[in-house]
Amino acid sequence: MESWEEEGSVSGSGLGAGTDVELVRQAWRNEKAAPEILPFEEALVRRLREQIQLQEERAEELKSEGMEDVVVSLHHMDSDRALFLLKSYLRLRLHKIEKHLFFYSSHTHLFARLSPEEQLFCNSCVDIMTQHLKQSVLNKLPQHYQSVTRQSTSSEDDDMVDSPQLDTFVFCKTKTDVGAFQLDDTGEEIVDLVVDDLYVLRYKSIRGLVESGQINLI
Repeated sequence: MESWEEEGSVSGSGLGAGTDVELVRQAWRNEKAAPEILPFEEALVRRLREQIQLQEERAEELKSEGMEDVVVSLHHMDSDRALFLLKSYLRLRLHKIEKHLFFYSSHTHLFARLSPEEQLFCNSCVDIMTQHLKQSVLNKLPQHYQSVTRQSTSSEDDDMVDSPQLDTFVFCKTKTDVGAFQLDDTGEEIVDLVVDDLYVLRYKSIRGLVESGQINLI
């Protein structure tokens, strides 16, 4: 998976000075570090797309006004880098959907985290994969073993569906003073989360703090 950081940071003017670029950058980091897919940043993505479009239009205006090529190129470079960041965020999410197609399609609360386009993509991939598996393998097996998601009809759960590993350890940084925070169900593991401190914790324990924006993954 490519990294937008390999292309350098966004320049200090135009789009680079906007907070939406920084917010998408952090959304990309959170998405990359989290083992599960996070809620789609619909409003943020829409705003950045509009800003990129305005930046491109401004570059064309400057060109038509006879502005120096180097200035026009800087405006294009600014929007290109923001667009690269946005595409990296969207590609990363598609990769995570592909990795756990049947899991996300069968869990309503997680499926709701996807954008309408991602939901369509997920459903289409599930249909294609199901059809392929049935035609190539499952239809040749006894009826009790023709399920795509279960080993047999006697299975109570979708025991052939891979799920994200929520027990994965992640690096994170607190944005606010959370205070004493319980990491497990028994109350034996408690950590004091202080603003701007770095931690290495199980994602499962802090997933609520990530979604609420109190913690950023790094």
